Amino acid sequence: MSHIYQVLAKWDSEAGVWVAESDDVPGLVAEAESPNLLREKLRVLIPELLELNGVLQKNSGSVQFSVRYQYEDTGVVAAAS
Repeated sequence: MSHIYQVLAKWDSEAGVWVAESDDVPGLVAEAESPNLLREKLRVLIPELLELNGVLQKNSGSVQFSVRYQYEDTGVVAAAS
């Protein structure tokens, strides 16, 4: 059974991007305007970072990862007149 690397992507409303980080992949910080663009970046960055950190050998095959997207927002409650 292969290891599935866990990634958390949070919406940054001020910057207007998704920001991904992972405790499983040291050094991973990526951002993109959409989940699809972020996924494409992660497909490249995760294997590269794992190789740089000595976790994987170069060309050792595919890497599986799971991304959990977290979106939080606050609303303004209108005062009753």
